[in-house]
Amino acid sequence: QVQVVETGGGLGQAGGSLRLSCTASGLTLHNYHMGWFRQAPGKEREGDSCINWSGGNTYTSDSVKGRFTIYRDNAKNTLYLQMHSLKPDDTALYYCAAGTYYSSGYCPEGYFDYWGQGTQVTVSS
Repeated sequence: QVQVVETGGGLGQAGGSLRLSCTASGLTLHNYHMGWFRQAPGKEREGDSCINWSGGNTYTSDSVKGRFTIYRDNAKNTLYLQMHSLKPDDTALYYCAAGTYYSSGYCPEGYFDYWGQGTQVTVSS
């Protein structure tokens, strides 16, 4: 049974940093392209950061570009999202996802087959 698990969420301060991690059981992550999605209260889930299977190509949305970095360590079967310069608007439930498609231009939910339950990030002003 496949299980994707996100960790590292919590309470952060504006201007601060957090790092999210994603691991999986029953799934070898280096065989998949990966993404981080987030859903803020009252809004639709959106993909802000995606990375191809090798880690050599990434997509980052304009809303987090220059602040968030997606990277992976395939030897550890782990995906990361390093978040700097946090803003209250970054408050959301953050999801990790694995899939078999990748685009350098955007990060659509339909590309991803396996999802975690999400980890909450709350940024205080």
